[in-house]
Amino acid sequence: MNAFIISGQDRPGELARVAEAIAERGVNVTNITLVTWGGQGAIALLTNDEPATRSLLSAKGFAYREVELVACTIEDRPGTLAEATRKLADAGINIEACLPTGMSGTKVSVAFATSDAAKAREVLGQLA
Repeated sequence: MNAFIISGQDRPGELARVAEAIAERGVNVTNITLVTWGGQGAIALLTNDEPATRSLLSAKGFAYREVELVACTIEDRPGTLAEATRKLADAGINIEACLPTGMSGTKVSVAFATSDAAKAREVLGQLA
């Protein structure tokens, strides 16, 4: 599973431009988060069709990166996100994006885009 991290300006309509381009191709956005700061912004999203998303983002000239996600499940209680992210930090792994992907009972599923997906899988696998 890959996330697309799209950079843009912090101005009205930026998310709409991206969402419209994706919708034009019949692709469904399945998860999204965004943040802006100092006039710039970044959108991290998941879709149901990665090849089509890659193609349309390139064709429309959006500045983006595609990053492999590493999923993990943590308990829904204080401190578990801190534990997971500390393990990644201690292993020298940078977190580029974090997306909640679901919840079941007392478990929360989270996907991390990191600087080293293979190493992050190993580290996060130790949480179980």
